Amino acid sequence: MRDLILKMAISVDGFVSDLDGRNTWMFGADQEAKAWGVEFIWNASLHIMGSRSFSAMAPYWQTSTDPFAAPMNQIPKAVFSRQGPAILSNVDTMAALQPGAGSWAEAHVASGELAEEIAKLKAQEGKPIIAHGGVSFARALVAQGLVDQFALIVAPVALGEGLPLFSELAAPLRLELTSSKAFPGGAVAQIYRAA
Repeated sequence: MRDLILKMAISVDGFVSDLDGRNTWMFGADQEAKAWGVEFIWNASLHIMGSRSFSAMAPYWQTSTDPFAAPMNQIPKAVFSRQGPAILSNVDTMAALQPGAGSWAEAHVASGELAEEIAKLKAQEGKPIIAHGGVSFARALVAQGLVDQFALIVAPVALGEGLPLFSELAAPLRLELTSSKAFPGGAVAQIYRAA
């Protein structure tokens, strides 16, 4: 059975995006943090995300030369969308694509109940599943207790207001810190397991 790891950048005051859903503040020039992140996502056998994140990520990663592009393109994806396979119709298959970029057009589309779809994916063999968000999708995973591990990359920025990750908890969520890594630019990767 595969673990589901929710990987999110988060501000020091607990927000995963600003009020408009933008998260450009999370991208820094810290090469050590970037290398850690690339290695971390290579350890996945599946990337999962909500439909809005999928629609934003697919066109970007298909042509990107960023170090994250290789694992984002080459590892299979699943998109959670109520529109069903129609979500794939916006994926460009004709652009100057990076190796593996066709996997976006071949993404598994999950349109059933979230807990049931996640249970099916977890039951498959392989390395962990990494969930990338967006905020609504991540909150739903957390609220339904579907996350096995949290990979929170705490950025050295305070937003003052924004969209929090843990706003839909019915009760306190106890976490056990399994590892922590500080980077020269001030970000800290904290890996937690649901207790």
